[in-house]
Amino acid sequence: MKKHKVKIACLQTTSSKDPQKNMSMLEQLFEKVSSNFDLICLPECVAIFSDNKKDLDFFSKKYRESFFNLITFYAKKKKSAILVGSVPEKLNSLKFVNRSYIFNAKGVQKSSYDKINLFDVNLNKNEKYLESKNYMAGKKLVVSDLLWGKLGMSICYDLRFPNLYRKLSKKGSIFLSIPSAFTETTGKKHWHTLLKARAIENFSYVFAPAQGGTHYNGRKTFGHSLIISPDGKILKELKKNQGIITAKIDQNFPKKLRARIPSLKND
Repeated sequence: MKKHKVKIACLQTTSSKDPQKNMSMLEQLFEKVSSNFDLICLPECVAIFSDNKKDLDFFSKKYRESFFNLITFYAKKKKSAILVGSVPEKLNSLKFVNRSYIFNAKGVQKSSYDKINLFDVNLNKNEKYLESKNYMAGKKLVVSDLLWGKLGMSICYDLRFPNLYRKLSKKGSIFLSIPSAFTETTGKKHWHTLLKARAIENFSYVFAPAQGGTHYNGRKTFGHSLIISPDGKILKELKKNQGIITAKIDQNFPKKLRARIPSLKND
């Protein structure tokens, strides 16, 4: 494995149900990122932010191809791998999967992961979510073998299931991607604590690009995109606004920590 500081960028967006607006927003953010980052990470629901099946069908039929053309274009232009946090992918006439992708720096799809843990919750009288209404749960863990190390893929609500990340780490992951659209309600209480815990208990870097702000339908997402060190240190954080955070990280640091405290071998 080549030794160098790995350059990571995480983009934070306030996506809408209009795919064209979302792509225009992404173009503006991509243009602000310098070339030769090892990985540019995008949040969950980055192509379309909606729980309406008609909106999801509309994206799938009219905008899916142009969205991925945009990703391919910027992967090549920036000479960077890109993590697409998630897009709705048609499974059958009734259901989608919530799928995350990694494209390499040549614009070629390298890996994909279907969200395993769907967000079916009842937070209070005014805030309920039923992701399983439109989506089927994924079944497979995915570790993407990148040039600079193995990355375990996950999406948002997966964050609350620590065994998933332990399995990813056991498969060799030293980086964890957690693209999200965390709610304002739960984000204020749990976001930072959960992400730091996943980093520390697995001695892995965590990349958590997020949706942030008030969306067209009134839903509020927490934002606070984070890049976290394997020892739980927050390296970079973006609070509410759309924007970009970047960090240079040491790909050998997780291995050093795991050698000092071999907890991954003891369960």
